[in-house]
Amino acid sequence: MPRILILSDTHGYIDDVIMRYAREADEIWHGGDIGTPAVTDRLKSTGKTLRAVYGNIDGDVLRLEFPEFTAFELAGLRILITHIAGRPGRYTPKLKEYLGGNPPDLLVCGHSHILLIERESKSGMLHINPGAAGISGFHQERTMVRLELNGGKVHNAEVIQLGKRSAKSVG
Repeated sequence: MPRILILSDTHGYIDDVIMRYAREADEIWHGGDIGTPAVTDRLKSTGKTLRAVYGNIDGDVLRLEFPEFTAFELAGLRILITHIAGRPGRYTPKLKEYLGGNPPDLLVCGHSHILLIERESKSGMLHINPGAAGISGFHQERTMVRLELNGGKVHNAEVIQLGKRSAKSVG
């Protein structure tokens, strides 16, 4: 049962608290707006599988290393990660075109800095936006999501609250 850490919108910021959770995971998924290669280099230093996509603030170096969309299967689930997806029922035209009417079981995205875990009623797809783990942006609380996958289902999903956005309040 792989343990997954999902984060997004680090905007170049990573701290020891994020790293502690990263070391506990079997895989780390980053939903874009990484900010700098130092973030993903540090996540890779755990030796865990890192799956990431670039976001709208990410420059050429990150865009060369990571795709805009990454789709894969794990533990009986079809998974898609992208940065800008929209909201359940109101997805972006680009995402709709990419999906071509064949939604995955699990969609992970970022961009809005708004934590959201919602099952779409029409397709049954589980939509997860982990909020923002970084200190840049309008969000007040820094968040990530941790879950386990087994037998084609998501288990033990939990929101990890990292504290206030202010750099002074993070460890």
